[in-house]
Amino acid sequence: MKIGVLALQGDFDAHRKRLEELGATVVLVKKPEQLDDIDGLVIPGGESSTFLNLLGEDGFEKLRQFVAAKPTFGTCAGAILLAKGIENPKQIGLGAIDMDIRRNAYGRQLESSIREGKFLDSSTEMVFIRAPRIERTGAGVEVLATEGPDPVVVRQGKTMAATFHPELSDDTQVHRAFLQSVEKDAKK
Repeated sequence: MKIGVLALQGDFDAHRKRLEELGATVVLVKKPEQLDDIDGLVIPGGESSTFLNLLGEDGFEKLRQFVAAKPTFGTCAGAILLAKGIENPKQIGLGAIDMDIRRNAYGRQLESSIREGKFLDSSTEMVFIRAPRIERTGAGVEVLATEGPDPVVVRQGKTMAATFHPELSDDTQVHRAFLQSVEKDAKK
């Protein structure tokens, strides 16, 4: 199983380390053509509008095609890019998950926090850094994790999104769930 981590900005290396700990072969994706050789992709945190600038039109279109076909997992800014509707401010996204998301909804950098939430039926540590909030989910969106009343990990089809940074916690269950979806997709 070969997993790509979009390595344009953000803490992509923390995702690489976590995925390698879990047995995946990891490719740091810096060019659109690298998407052709991977089974799944992680879009890390960072700044979603910067991702758009760094990808450019051609890179964004190649990413859109990949996300439509293969398992993808976005955290924080990656979750923003995967959303259908993006606010604060409005921007384009990949529209892969039928959800509306509000950027920086948990506050600025100084309001970053570590919280306890529920992933499936287990307690898990959640690191929120300038995190977005999922404000609406469509009928086909499955909520996998919550923090208080808020959905914080969702899945629609082959696409997963987390509003926090699971790569910064010792808990591996969110990444394991993504790898299981890649394995399931590879068997089709």
